Amino acid sequence: MNGGSIELTDVAIEQERPSPVEATALYDSVGWSSYTSDPGILGHALAHSPYVLTARRNQSLIGLLRAVGDGSTILYIQDLLVRPDMQRRSVGTRLIGRCLSDHEDVRQVVLITDHLPELVAFYEALGFSRLDDRSSLAGFYRLA
Repeated sequence: MNGGSIELTDVAIEQERPSPVEATALYDSVGWSSYTSDPGILGHALAHSPYVLTARRNQSLIGLLRAVGDGSTILYIQDLLVRPDMQRRSVGTRLIGRCLSDHEDVRQVVLITDHLPELVAFYEALGFSRLDDRSSLAGFYRLA
């Protein structure tokens, strides 16, 4: 899945909440300004999410996964981000793998992402299916 890139073996994946400063820097690094334009909202979102994983290399935050759900029937992976200089090194794959392992009894795992070929390929390689005309499911969203 890493397309020939070097897999990082010295990355620690932990269930923890990063500091607001660390989180803001990570979200900024991937250009998610809708989160960082108000760091207080990002801090609140992280503090109230039931599940947050971090990926650290030499104690530096390089990745994060944030999920919400009820722990039994639904898990929604809200955010998966890896610092650009650490992408394509299995960090995102490891974050998703840990999340799915920690929630193996949850019936439905859902996520929404940008419709970019590399993201579609990434999630399909991890066993996710797209909602489209071939599925018996329909997906909807509403942005405020």
